[in-house]
Amino acid sequence: LRGNLTAEGREAAAEIYIEKHGQDLKPEIRADVVRETMAILNHPDYGVIFGAGSQAEVPLTGMVGNKLLSGQIDRLLIDQAQKKIWIIDYKTNRPPPLEEKDVPEIYRNQMRSYKQALTAIYPDYDITCLLLWTDGARLTALHNL
Repeated sequence: LRGNLTAEGREAAAEIYIEKHGQDLKPEIRADVVRETMAILNHPDYGVIFGAGSQAEVPLTGMVGNKLLSGQIDRLLIDQAQKKIWIIDYKTNRPPPLEEKDVPEIYRNQMRSYKQALTAIYPDYDITCLLLWTDGARLTALHNL
């Protein structure tokens, strides 16, 4: 889904996309894909991350402690007016963990590094780190990184 679409436009675009690229899927699976995608895009707390001003596949390089970080943030939103940053990384674990406490430490370390690098650039910003599990299209917020 590209461009600045309204919520209604996003859903129509998702339906067109899945019909074109998901022809091998059963109709109920295609409907589930659209429903799960829209649940994330329209989430009351996190939907903003997929709206205007957000960026996809943002390269990030910097020093974290005495180590060089070179990574790519799957989705990034920097809201300068509110001094807030949201970082999302997509994960494909099947099945994904149901609770934050069960998130593998390697993912927590990755997001901790991204947060530390961005904190060095934006020291006064509140940074929220999230994992988006592609299986079930669920978001997990990571606290205390």
